[in-house]
Amino acid sequence: MSQHPPVPLGTFPTPVEPAPRLAVALGLEPDDLWVKRDDLTGPGGGGNKVRKLEWTVGAALAEGADTLVTTGAPQSNHARLTAAAGARLGLDVVLVLRGSPGGSRSGNLALDGLFGARLAWAGEVDRAALDARAEEVCARLRAAGARPALIPFGGSSTLSARGYADCGAELREQVPRLRTVVVALGSGGTMAGLVAALGGDSVLGVDVGALADPAAAVAEFAAPLTREEVVPEGLRVRRDQVGAGYAALTGPVTEALRLAARTEGLVLDPTYTGRALAGLRAAVRDGDIRPGEKTVFLHTGGLPGLFGHPAAVAFAEEGAAVFEA
Repeated sequence: MSQHPPVPLGTFPTPVEPAPRLAVALGLEPDDLWVKRDDLTGPGGGGNKVRKLEWTVGAALAEGADTLVTTGAPQSNHARLTAAAGARLGLDVVLVLRGSPGGSRSGNLALDGLFGARLAWAGEVDRAALDARAEEVCARLRAAGARPALIPFGGSSTLSARGYADCGAELREQVPRLRTVVVALGSGGTMAGLVAALGGDSVLGVDVGALADPAAAVAEFAAPLTREEVVPEGLRVRRDQVGAGYAALTGPVTEALRLAARTEGLVLDPTYTGRALAGLRAAVRDGDIRPGEKTVFLHTGGLPGLFGHPAAVAFAEEGAAVFEA
């Protein structure tokens, strides 16, 4: 495993805030629920990927890279924050995105352009073909004299999971007697770091549909950090919030978006944090999370993704009642 030090990008520790009105609305006691504000990590609009990028970009710099290449969906938070990290450090960035140009001019894509990233569209391809396209981009960059570093999908790896092991250490100090951290589970690195720091029984991951087997990814990334076997079947993973798929806006997610906004003024996104809160709500209903226990909801950011999701924008706008004078 790389021994290169991380490059400072974010501002840590991020705050933990009480959420008493949301707690009561979920069926918990007012002092049971806290929000870890990793949407406030720093550059590029913030979010959980900043902690990961400190490690992966640190390794890239140590190896002499002058260009960052990574992959993702069109509204990828990781791609947006890779572009921001490149801008801050004076590195070129190429984002290899699934899909075709013209589908959206808002949300994360607008920020990708603002940060100066170049986009390479891969078409409607699977993960293997997306990775192959990124390798092709790196080969072309090397042929042109650049020194590219390929940052993994979602920024997730055992190396980057160290950033969330650090987050777990923060939480041990900030929330004594913590029982459960609830987090969106996408590419697996965020949950893996938390599992390494806090143990598998203390972390509930809510699958967002980014991977076919997200628990296996978490176990793969976490095991080298714990120096113990991590069994996917032993992890706490909810898979009941995926709905029609990663990009779909579901009924439980719209309810979660409205609930967080109207109880705490907290803005979530339709893909990650919205699903995570929907999963937390379901976990309270079925008794997996109980009143009287300290629970932390990890806010992983993603606000630009809300504005890149037409169905979510329409839902939010329709929620404004007309004032009758």
